[in-house]
Amino acid sequence: MASSDWCGLFVSQSHSVHSSSPPAFPFSPVRESEAQGRRINLNKKRLDKEALTAAKLAKKESNLRRSVGADQYLSASTDDIVPLDNYLDTQYFGQISIGTPPQNFTVIFDTGSSNLWVPSSKCYFSIACYLHHRYKSTKSKTYTKNGESCTITYGSGQIAGFFSEDNVLVGNLVVQNQKFIETTRETSPTFIIGKFDGILGLGFPEISVGGAPPIWQSMKQQKLVAKDVFSFWLNRDPDASSGGGELVFGGVDPKHYKGDHTYVPVTRKGYWQFDMGDLIIGGHSTGFCAGGCAAIVDSGTSLLAGPTTIVAQVNHAIGAEGIISTECKEVVSEYGEMILELLISQTSPQKVCTQIGLCVFDGAHSVSNPIESVVEKQKRGSDLFCTACEMAVVWIQNQLRENKTKELILNYANQLCERLPSPNGESTVDCHQISKMPNLAFTIANKTFTLTPEQYIVKLEQAGQTICISGFMAFDVPPPRGPLWILGDVFMGAYHTVFDFGENRIGFAKSA
Repeated sequence: MASSDWCGLFVSQSHSVHSSSPPAFPFSPVRESEAQGRRINLNKKRLDKEALTAAKLAKKESNLRRSVGADQYLSASTDDIVPLDNYLDTQYFGQISIGTPPQNFTVIFDTGSSNLWVPSSKCYFSIACYLHHRYKSTKSKTYTKNGESCTITYGSGQIAGFFSEDNVLVGNLVVQNQKFIETTRETSPTFIIGKFDGILGLGFPEISVGGAPPIWQSMKQQKLVAKDVFSFWLNRDPDASSGGGELVFGGVDPKHYKGDHTYVPVTRKGYWQFDMGDLIIGGHSTGFCAGGCAAIVDSGTSLLAGPTTIVAQVNHAIGAEGIISTECKEVVSEYGEMILELLISQTSPQKVCTQIGLCVFDGAHSVSNPIESVVEKQKRGSDLFCTACEMAVVWIQNQLRENKTKELILNYANQLCERLPSPNGESTVDCHQISKMPNLAFTIANKTFTLTPEQYIVKLEQAGQTICISGFMAFDVPPPRGPLWILGDVFMGAYHTVFDFGENRIGFAKSA
C-alpha cells in the first residue's frame, strides 16, 4: 500500500509509483545458525470475489555474493510465534498488541508503507471504527501523548488522526515508545469490510508520515533482533493445515525455502525497490524491460502489477479476456506498417512514435500527458494514442526479432490490442486451460524466477462457482520513476523473501 500525506512529506502512490534505473546486484555469503527470529504465523482462509475486491481497494488506498550455505546465519528459532492470517490469498495479516495491559489488533503487514495505525477510541464518526478494535489510551499505563495531527490519502480513501506513543508487542518482542497513528476518520469502504483493524508498515523511513520510525527500525535501535532482517513465507496452498504463512523478525526459517537466497540491492529507499530485467513468456522475451525496469516487493499488494505493454502480452499468451482498446487498434491499423518500416530502417525505437507524430520526444524518450492506464475510459486524446503507439513499437519489434512476416506481425499487434486489461486491472481466464498455459519468468540478478500457471492464476469463489483470474494487472508509471513492476503476494508466495535492512538488500529463494 502506498500513500500521500499532509504531515510535511509527500509519499508517491504505490499503485502509482506503491505500485511502478538499470540493474546492479551485489551478494554475500551468510551462515544460518545464530539468529533469534521472532515469528508471526499466517493462517489460511478461502478466496471469494468480495474479498478480492476488498483487497484490491485496500491496495489502491494503500552485485550478488552467493556461496553454499549462504543463508545459514539467518536461521530463526522455533519460539515466539504469533499467527498471521491469509485471507483468501488477498490479505495477509496478524495480531499485535499495543499498550499496558496489551490491547490486541489485527494488522496488515505491508512492505509498501511505513506507518503503524489503528483506530482510536476517539473515532466517533466513521463506521469502520465501530466495526473494529479501537485503541484506548486511557487504559494503558505506558501511553505517552504526542498529539500531532496527520492525514494519509490512499487511492480510494483516506485516514486521519493523530500520533501517540506506546509499547507495541510483535510476537514476543516489546517495542517501547513506538510512535503510531490513532485514526479518528476512515473514509474508505475498504476499512469497513476489511478483516483488519489497521496497517503495520514495513517500508523505509523515507516514506513514513510524520517521521515515525518503522517498527523494524525501532527493533534495531532497541537491539531486539539478532540480525537486521525480517522475512516472509506466504503459504498459497488453499488446503494446507500449516497456516497461511510466517513473518520472521530477526532471521529466516530454513524449513520454508529451498537452496540459497539470491540477493539484490535496494536501489531507491522508501519502498523496497530494486532493478529487474526482462519478463519471459514461455521462453520468449517481452522486450519492454530487457534494458531494465524498476520493481518493488510489496506484501500489501495481492497480485503482480506491471506495464500495460507487457500485461497485454501475458494476457495474449494465457488467453485472458480483456476489453478492446479502440485507440490501440486504430494506431495499428493506420500506423502499423509505418512503424514496421521505421524499425526495419534502424530508426531508434524511442523515436518512432515521434516521427509518426503521435508523441513528443524530449531527448531521451517519448513523452505525453501522464496516465495511470491506457485503458482508462476517462483518458482520451493524444496521450492515449502516444501510449498505444509506444506499445505497438515494442510488440512489433519483438516480432521482427522472431523474423515474422509483415502480415503476421500486424495481426499479432491487433490481437494484443484485444487483450489489453480491463480498466480495473482484472482479466479472467478459463480454469480448464491452466495446465496448457506457459510458464512466466522474471529476470532478477541475471537469474530467472519462474512462475507456473498454478502460481500466477488466482482462483476465487463466486456464487458457488470457481472463477480464475490472471495474477497480472496493468499499472503504468511514467519515467523517470517508471516503468515499474510491483511484485505482490503472487510472487512472494512462490519465493520466500528476505528484507535485509542491515545490508539494504532483498533476497529471494524458492518457497518450500
